[in-house]
Amino acid sequence: MADITKYAPIGVGGGNFISDFKSHFSLFRPKRTVSIAYGFVFLFIVVTIFLAFSPSPNSSSPWFTNIFAASSSDGTGSATPSSIFSDESYRSHFSSFFSYFYAHNSSPTEDNVRSPTIKPPNLNKESPVEVLKPSNSSVLPQKPSVNRTADSGMPPKSFSESNKGSSDVKNQTQIEDLHDKVEVLKQNQIPTIDSDGKIGVLKQNQTQNDKVEVLKTNQSITRDTNSPVPVNSSPNSASGAQTVTKNGAKGNTEQGLIKNLTSSLMKKHDDLIKSLTNCDFFDGNWVKDDSYPLYKPGSCSLIDEQFNCFLNGRPDNGYHRMKWKPRGCTLPRLNGSHMLEMLRGKRVVFVGDSLNRNMWESLICILRNSVKDQSKVYEQQGRHHFRTEASYSFIFEDYKCTVEFFVTPFLVQEWEAADRNGTKKETLRLDIIERSANHYKSADIIVFNTGHWWTHEKTSKGEDYYQEGSHVYKELNVLEAFRKALTTWGRWIDANVNPRKTLVFFRGYSASHFSGGQWNSGGQCDNETEPIKNDTYLTPYPPKMTVLENVFKGMNSHVTYLNVTRMTDYRKDGHPSIYRKQTYSKEERRSPLSFQDCSHWCLPGVPDAWNEILYAELLVNQKQQRKGH
Repeated sequence: MADITKYAPIGVGGGNFISDFKSHFSLFRPKRTVSIAYGFVFLFIVVTIFLAFSPSPNSSSPWFTNIFAASSSDGTGSATPSSIFSDESYRSHFSSFFSYFYAHNSSPTEDNVRSPTIKPPNLNKESPVEVLKPSNSSVLPQKPSVNRTADSGMPPKSFSESNKGSSDVKNQTQIEDLHDKVEVLKQNQIPTIDSDGKIGVLKQNQTQNDKVEVLKTNQSITRDTNSPVPVNSSPNSASGAQTVTKNGAKGNTEQGLIKNLTSSLMKKHDDLIKSLTNCDFFDGNWVKDDSYPLYKPGSCSLIDEQFNCFLNGRPDNGYHRMKWKPRGCTLPRLNGSHMLEMLRGKRVVFVGDSLNRNMWESLICILRNSVKDQSKVYEQQGRHHFRTEASYSFIFEDYKCTVEFFVTPFLVQEWEAADRNGTKKETLRLDIIERSANHYKSADIIVFNTGHWWTHEKTSKGEDYYQEGSHVYKELNVLEAFRKALTTWGRWIDANVNPRKTLVFFRGYSASHFSGGQWNSGGQCDNETEPIKNDTYLTPYPPKMTVLENVFKGMNSHVTYLNVTRMTDYRKDGHPSIYRKQTYSKEERRSPLSFQDCSHWCLPGVPDAWNEILYAELLVNQKQQRKGH
């Protein structure tokens, strides 16, 4: 009963309000420290209520003016916290009050307005910049900013603010838009040369996986496959980060990037051409390179069956994974798109025997493979096989250029002469250029060859076969006949080909590798899957090529000699051998090993390297022409 009385409420009129309040809230004690705490809480509540219902920041009160000035732009392009969180729904006086207390961390600007520095945690190459969402406390993953200074660990100097006070989402979009514009350049806008000396052009689909990182002003350009593309640093920025303020600044940044990139690439291009100018392309060796071949085996339907070892069932693939490496330089990888640009509006003509057809088909496949719309690459007469007619012409419609082939195994005219019995016999007119010469004498590039047909029985014996005028030699040494024929060819070049317009090339003898016989007597090479690696196993330099070089010396016109003899002698593994066709005759099926091709080359294969050398020669010539002008 005593306890009940103790806690019973006082009746009406008994006691007072204060004593009743204290009895229910025993925390209130008349101590000084507690009183101060109560006072601070009361003051905080009053100030908060006052600010929530106070007038706009345009108040004339200096105190209010300072509060709201701290949350606005400082006029220098640097944004304060409220501009970063600048969505209209969040522009309350509470946020202004918040920014007032935290604005004192920044250094004064020219207008004496405090602007804070935002420091994202652990900002480095591996961690992306994170921007706070104004709506909640979570973070928004953002594309690495173009303002970031690589390796500095420092935050960006500032973010730009639009004239209308756009939100952080808009600011982020602008930065990403600039990043994308700098990162993705127009197709074929800038030539590229990689560390291996490979020449190409920077394309949109390449820049996504192979971006160019530009370091600070006056530094070199490096390639980085993982890092984003920062813009050039501002000369006035100590940290190297650039402040992007207006669309004009973005444009200047992009132009500066392209200008620096182009300048550096052109310098590297010039250095490469200089190294090629002083290089012997034919003194070297074959090295394995898994980035080859230049086109996928079986992908080029224009390769004749005779050369298409892949479709003919050859099981090994090492023969098309070899790159020719000169000792004194690095050959640039043949870039089909770039070569077609060099050949725009031009005629390229191959003249010679089936070994030049080998090289011609190789180049057609390389160039065609680089064209987006392959329906715009076609043979003029619509033909798809190239062993029966005297000439062929492939048209590259988008480039208005042609790549042609004229069949003439001797470069001089095959003839018929009457014998004593009144019958006709085949002869070779050593004194008359072949019949189709006038059709290609004005071409821009001509690649000649001859040699293999001079080893056949009729030409090698030279009995009652070679003719000059009306005279048929009863017997003539094949080397002398070869010299006479090439002299006729050389005189025709001097008299008919304009050296200021036409580049003349002559590809030398391509080595054969018949073992146990010749091409018509059971010679074989089907077991060869590796190149020759010991020079002592190479054959002596063919005497016919020495004759050819002497003819060059007696000519007035310049001829570029593609001396492929030694480089092909290594490649006993590169011939079609038994993989020269898919179906065999009854006789061939009875003894397939007796019908092998150890003279021509599989495609992809060795002739691709000849065309890479041709490409390098054209690059050197192009540079020399520019110097001449």
